[in-house]
Amino acid sequence: MTRVYLGLTLDELAALEAGETITPAEAFVSVSVDEEDELAALEEAAEHGVVAAAVEIDDADGPVRMIDVASFHLDLDGSGDLAWYAPQEIDAVLREVRRTAS
Repeated sequence: MTRVYLGLTLDELAALEAGETITPAEAFVSVSVDEEDELAALEEAAEHGVVAAAVEIDDADGPVRMIDVASFHLDLDGSGDLAWYAPQEIDAVLREVRRTAS
């Protein structure tokens, strides 16, 4: 298993919530297991989507299912600080993304 970070679109996030499998355009992988390198990969993913997701998958370019998601991360106030959400909170993440998009 490999931990990768994905920048997800609203449509990809909604697809995961609906139980669909997605294949994101790009996955960001940490250069090491060092906490700072992991954070750098997460922040890079956040720059490429409305939500960043940490996922555990066998193939960094492979399909992703909701069961693969370890956490969601969202910049709630534009500060660059990412709030952490558990996978079970996907409905709250979707609400926040839709609220900020309108």
